[in-house]
Amino acid sequence: MYTETVKSAPERASDRAYRVLRDEILDGVLPAGTVLLEVEQAARLGVSRTPLRSAVARLVADGLVAGRSGRGFSVTEMSVESINDLYELREALEERAATLAARRDDRTAFGMLRDRFVAAPALLEAGEDGIHEYYALIDEFDAAIDAAVDNSFLVGALVTVRTHLARIRRVARGNPVRLRAAAAEHLLILDAIIDGDAALAAHATHVHLHLSLASVLAVLQATETTS
Repeated sequence: MYTETVKSAPERASDRAYRVLRDEILDGVLPAGTVLLEVEQAARLGVSRTPLRSAVARLVADGLVAGRSGRGFSVTEMSVESINDLYELREALEERAATLAARRDDRTAFGMLRDRFVAAPALLEAGEDGIHEYYALIDEFDAAIDAAVDNSFLVGALVTVRTHLARIRRVARGNPVRLRAAAAEHLLILDAIIDGDAALAAHATHVHLHLSLASVLAVLQATETTS
């Protein structure tokens, strides 16, 4: 029997350059302040200068890259001020999202996630692989919130915020005490959503974000003190 093989469309050079650069920025391979020169990056990524420019333009729109006064571009810094600004926006968006999720009739997905968050402390004791799996669980939590919210404008804003949070997550990865506390805080948010308690869901989210920000700023301040 003849079976037709469906081939996926090849990835465009600009999309590939964008994906690679974005991943390298979010993973810390290209840390804040790294200068991105057009000719150098085009050669490194194996693309021409035109698709590289397109990729960089998208990174500028994401807020991950900014133009330099001289030439080229550089990876944006994560200052205390910018982190505070990001958390102000995150607080407004995520508290509203939790409120809406708790008001939805179908909360089955959150019940399924709850059982896995109960087991999260064991994941965090399993080394780097366990931490990676824990963050994948956080991504599933975010996806469940997005689906429950069912608001493309709110979800779009949340996606933008999460892009920058990926950089901040690297600060928390080295703090197992904070990670275990964050897992417990997510469990409280889930319980509130499952119970349909919108006010408690928003409050639990508020507490989680407050503690998360305090932890990040404490690490940054300690780093500045020792450097």
